[in-house]
Amino acid sequence: MKIVVLAGGYSPEREVSLSSGAMITNALIEKGHNVCLVDSYLGVADNEEVWFKSQKDGGNYYHQIGKNAPDLKHLTDITQERGFIGNRVIEICSLADVVFLALHGGAGENGQMQAVLDAHGISYTGSDYAGCLQAMDKHLAKLIMRASGIPTPDWKLYTKEKAMESFSFPCVAKPCGGGSSVGVIMVEDQSQWEEALRTAFKYEERILAEVKITGREFSVGVLGGKALPAIEIIPKSGFYDYENKYQSDRTEEICPANIIKKRADEMERLALNVHEALGLGYYSRIDFLMEENGNIYCLEANTLPGMTPFSLLPQEALAAGISYADLCDDIANHWRGVL
Repeated sequence: MKIVVLAGGYSPEREVSLSSGAMITNALIEKGHNVCLVDSYLGVADNEEVWFKSQKDGGNYYHQIGKNAPDLKHLTDITQERGFIGNRVIEICSLADVVFLALHGGAGENGQMQAVLDAHGISYTGSDYAGCLQAMDKHLAKLIMRASGIPTPDWKLYTKEKAMESFSFPCVAKPCGGGSSVGVIMVEDQSQWEEALRTAFKYEERILAEVKITGREFSVGVLGGKALPAIEIIPKSGFYDYENKYQSDRTEEICPANIIKKRADEMERLALNVHEALGLGYYSRIDFLMEENGNIYCLEANTLPGMTPFSLLPQEALAAGISYADLCDDIANHWRGVL
């Protein structure tokens, strides 16, 4: 197939997406596809040749993720762009049989990009715009989970216009539509509350305050209607923040997770329930916390989970006997589009 891999974009997860896109492109070329990697935000210059690489060309793409989330204002100042889709992006996507979405966060994961591709009759991987919207909006996702009987920590939604009454402590303050733990702050008492709000509001107009659950952290991938083995995430210090997620040797990840079968089965069942309740597509990744007494809480769903060297979904797939290249090929062959 001719495949365009869309990566980069305009979100705090831009660097993660570029790393995912590079690896996905290499894998799809290895599997015999003709592949073009495009930055959805920067686009392609009018005089630049569009090149779909094949096996004879080889795939040697790579992108290093920094310790901190990128400075998006600096990116805007350089490019003077104001939209989220760059020059010629839709034109190039229309040349492909399918667009592999390697975007994370922002317009790439909140349904906007999916809606634009639908409007142009362009096929793409992952969930549709409605599923992406419901999963990316943490407040909406938790309302749907709660209505579906899926346990999730208690929470409250805050906006800049709303009175800033305190939440119960300890809690977790986070942007309502963010990912990769960008802007997430652990709040232990009132003295940290206002600083947490200022930090989170740098990223979005709405933030979520959530009861802090103390326990072990897990994630369960969903692929083709089946749950992958659960993976446990153990940061060597602090919590599973941006740096611990994407810098090597900062986090221990165990897959399959070392938990009793009863808990593993329950987590897999909940992952499938969340996936269905939010109306997600061929694949996703669902994040959980488990208290010492065995109570399991769903934190959020990821419609375009990371595909970097340290990402969780590829590790879970490997534990199920699916190589990275086969995982990418499988996703590419299960696209959605206008028939």
